Amino acid sequence: MNSLARSAAIVLSALLVVACATPKETVVLLPSPTGQDTAVTVTQGSRQLVLAQPYAGARLSRDTAESYPSNAQEVQSRYGLALAAQPLPPAQFTLFFVEGKDEFTDESKKIVDGVFAEIAKRPIPDVIVIGHTDTVGNDAANDALSRQRAEVVRAAFAARGLAADNVVAIGRGKRELAVPTGDGVAEPRNRRVEILVR
Repeated sequence: MNSLARSAAIVLSALLVVACATPKETVVLLPSPTGQDTAVTVTQGSRQLVLAQPYAGARLSRDTAESYPSNAQEVQSRYGLALAAQPLPPAQFTLFFVEGKDEFTDESKKIVDGVFAEIAKRPIPDVIVIGHTDTVGNDAANDALSRQRAEVVRAAFAARGLAADNVVAIGRGKRELAVPTGDGVAEPRNRRVEILVR
């Protein structure tokens, strides 16, 4: 066997050893933050496993998958740093307004601090504010009022130190009603600003 053939045989042997020694991958189903039931199907080769309980796990090798029970301590030990690096899930809030004005209702004034607390949890918050109206008035007036409501919220955020660049303010007028009504209906649940904090 010449040196080129011997080198090729050594490389091929090394590749086979690496392929046979491929480490197993692991899949673990984490509990839903909202407490909802979840499930995932894991397919490897001809084997399928359904993980339907929190901390159910699957170890995958080249051609197969085998189930195993994990737990919160193991997940924290193995993946704690990766889990801690995840961004927080988006949070959504709805604030309501006095009819025909850009003034919060008394109940919505109480929610505002919770919105700021959620924003403060994020190192670089991204906030979308969408203003809405009921169907009283014409389209142009409702478009202007919905935008004005969104801008009031944006100004309140800026007054508390949130950079204006981190807040997008949009007015939708009466186009996306929370409660479908005919024209000219003063529905309080439609006079709102929806806030998405990411």
